[in-house]
Amino acid sequence: MANAGVETKSAAFTAQAGGSVGDFLALTKPRVMSLAVFTAFTGLVAAPGYMHPVLGAIAILCIAAGAGACGALNMWYDADIDAKMARTAARPIPRGRIEGEEALAFGVVLAVMSVMTLGLIVNWTAGALLALAIAFYVLVYTMWLKRRTPQNIVIGGAAGALPPVIGWAAVTGSVSLDAALLFLLIFLWTPPHFWALALYRWRDYERAGVPMLPVTAGADATRSQILVYSLLLAPMGVAPALTGLGGAAYLALSAVLGVAFLALAWDVYAKRGGPAANRAARRLFGFSILYLFLLFATLLAEHVGRLWLS
Repeated sequence: MANAGVETKSAAFTAQAGGSVGDFLALTKPRVMSLAVFTAFTGLVAAPGYMHPVLGAIAILCIAAGAGACGALNMWYDADIDAKMARTAARPIPRGRIEGEEALAFGVVLAVMSVMTLGLIVNWTAGALLALAIAFYVLVYTMWLKRRTPQNIVIGGAAGALPPVIGWAAVTGSVSLDAALLFLLIFLWTPPHFWALALYRWRDYERAGVPMLPVTAGADATRSQILVYSLLLAPMGVAPALTGLGGAAYLALSAVLGVAFLALAWDVYAKRGGPAANRAARRLFGFSILYLFLLFATLLAEHVGRLWLS
């Protein structure tokens, strides 16, 4: 009992005194941020034209800070539902390691500084797109859609699809068809990726009152939607090779990965219950991460190779 009292006082002191550096880093959702940075860097390298490496580094740092701002503001607003979900209960605010007001201030500072720095030092097209991504993720997805509609992931996915476009705009000062294809690739990838997770985590969302598709429409409807979006995603994954953005290696890999994605989506659709259904959903969720990573990594490798040869 004495030890419990000491632990309680220690936890209270930590929350009152402010979180550690690690806690503030956790607010930025490092894994989500790393995906944003990786796709943004690919867009930056693939864009036509030259960008000084220092400006490129500044652009990527700003995009990383903007993504971190989204994570912090999302955790501030969603602290109540995070505390109810096993997947998110250990985050700094539900655990009392950081106060909500601290997370809010941290997120706002990151957002303002990232947008202003990108706009002033790189260009205002990229700065405006970063501001749009942050505003869309926080205001439209987190505050409006997430708790109101099962289409939250579909519409809100636009924010997560913008980083490669921001990277592209940082170099060119504009948005092209190729940049739009990278946007659509991530946009169409997002629903099957997150709905696969939701299929085996649906009780978490139900407990928290988040209207994810398996909670509101049921597992079978979710499986059907996963298959539909996968059918749209597979050809979109190949599309960059048809415009010349991707080369022969990208064309071959995107075709193979698209077929594999469809096979796993069909497996999810076909298995309607029990442990086998959960295993199928987990496999698709895990593969979806590999799918997106390999497509962007191949694009990046091809364009880095072209730069070395030029």
